[in-house]
Amino acid sequence: MILCLALEEKIHAKKSLIVGLFSVVALFLGAWFNLLPFTDVSNLVIGGHKISLPVYIPGVDWEVIAIILGSSLFVDVTSKSGLFTWVAVKLTKLSSGDPLRLLILYGVMTVVFSAVLNNVTAMIIVGSLTGVSLKKLNQSEKLLGFLLVEGLLTNIGGLLTLISSVPNIIVGKTAGIEFIDFFLKAAPYVVIATVVTLWLGSRLFKIGSLKTEEEKTSAKNLVAGFDENEGIESPGFFRFGAIMTFVFIGTVAMTSQLPVVNELGLGFVALSFAGIMLVRYKSVADRFYKTIDWDLLFFFVCLFAVINVMEHARVLNLIGDWLMPIMGLGDSAGPAALLVASAAASSVTDNIPLAAMLAKILGAMPEISSNPDSPYWWAVIFGSNLGGNITPIGSASTLVSVTIIHKYGLKLSFAGFVKVALPYAIIQLALGVVYLLITT
Repeated sequence: MILCLALEEKIHAKKSLIVGLFSVVALFLGAWFNLLPFTDVSNLVIGGHKISLPVYIPGVDWEVIAIILGSSLFVDVTSKSGLFTWVAVKLTKLSSGDPLRLLILYGVMTVVFSAVLNNVTAMIIVGSLTGVSLKKLNQSEKLLGFLLVEGLLTNIGGLLTLISSVPNIIVGKTAGIEFIDFFLKAAPYVVIATVVTLWLGSRLFKIGSLKTEEEKTSAKNLVAGFDENEGIESPGFFRFGAIMTFVFIGTVAMTSQLPVVNELGLGFVALSFAGIMLVRYKSVADRFYKTIDWDLLFFFVCLFAVINVMEHARVLNLIGDWLMPIMGLGDSAGPAALLVASAAASSVTDNIPLAAMLAKILGAMPEISSNPDSPYWWAVIFGSNLGGNITPIGSASTLVSVTIIHKYGLKLSFAGFVKVALPYAIIQLALGVVYLLITT
């Protein structure tokens, strides 16, 4: 299954179909060999009522599905307010058209957008504006460097919060890591890695400040022509979208401390805020349902079904036994080795099934499952996110950055991406290992 996902583009099949077919086979074999707990789900009693569920339903982590669905809808509707484009144009003006300053501001914006929104949405917004901005500033020759650095920064920004990326959601939920704890743990590394990546990008792609006063004046005049209000259809909805974004982030951060809400979980919070935002488009709400990444959601449902069968078939136990030599390296070398191994695996296949499988394995180990601060959880989180910077297929956001690069007529092959991105990835992983050893 993992091999087929790695060759997704080659075999011209959507990931949901690939995993869906494997889930059908896995469930059939699980039933054939009497591995599945049919008795447990057929005799389920809740509140005095007998409930019969299909055996594959309890194996799906529905809160993860709810978080992804709700967050996607919230971001999609909020983006219609023009909020994110407004922020991007404001930062463009703040740069005064200076390429180095623009790279720094766009880089920071990419990290923040990746943390608050999601990697792919962040790359689409920032990448599209980058192309327009550099063209207006007559700096199109720097576009390749900008887009590559931004693509790499999406995966760094994806480390910042519990809901920044899907591996974070899966591993964080399994480990029981709180939103605030996750942020406080990851933030110092994200800051350091962002600074290093921007510095290296400016050096390797020769992106420097403007030298003469004439160049600075010309660039400043060009940037002044940008209109941040162009994408705002309704000032009222713009303000509402900004307020709701801050309230959403605050509510997510405080979910575990809020009465009633803490029982319902992050999935309820995400879906609730999505529903509130959809009221603005209540007569055409179905338009947003069509833009949901259903392929991703069905992929998750089927993936959880496959992993559930693997668990009952004790395949995860077997993989866990294979990981024991890494665990045996100690609390320092073990997490470091797991981080590098998971990054290498994430670079050639989808990091989501890898994170889900490793989270399930670690969750079955008593000494790790009972400790949310265990370095092994963080090794998987860092590795699955940073591995996306090694190859263009390592994460969806780097794939989007390459797509945008090709859209502007710039040539960059698979090998070319690896050649350029590898120095960044090696440094980021090295920083991750050192940071993990220091902080855990």
